[in-house]
Amino acid sequence: MNSRMKHPAMVVPDAMAALQALGAAAHKGGVPRTTLELMNLRASQLNGCGVCVDMHARMARKSGETEDRLFAVGAWRDVPYFTDAERAALSLTEYVTRLADKSDPVPDAIWNEAARHYDEQGLATLVLSIGLINLWNRLNAATQQIANPHARW
Repeated sequence: MNSRMKHPAMVVPDAMAALQALGAAAHKGGVPRTTLELMNLRASQLNGCGVCVDMHARMARKSGETEDRLFAVGAWRDVPYFTDAERAALSLTEYVTRLADKSDPVPDAIWNEAARHYDEQGLATLVLSIGLINLWNRLNAATQQIANPHARW
């Protein structure tokens, strides 16, 4: 396997630094790191981004996530491993990732459930994080970036 080109964020001056700065800011928003990593993993699964599935599963493990939960994140609705707050974040992740799939992209019920568990800063963190992982997924998928199991994230 070969990628189509060098990663776009490495080609455009200052792009990688800007993306990393946004990610760092989002990690300061009060949402647990493990929740953010589960969200990143789920969005990446939906978008078919092998680089991000690999990376965020590893980052989640490094953050203390269990293998049971990592293996089950794709079926989070059907297993007892996730808290109500994590379920709300994962649901919001799926809806925001799949905006074009529905006439009402993020229904009030989905938003309101997330708002039950997260304050305004937490909600902003969730939305920024979902937007950012979707951007990374699209950059990687468009250029066919290759997952690197030996990378140190």
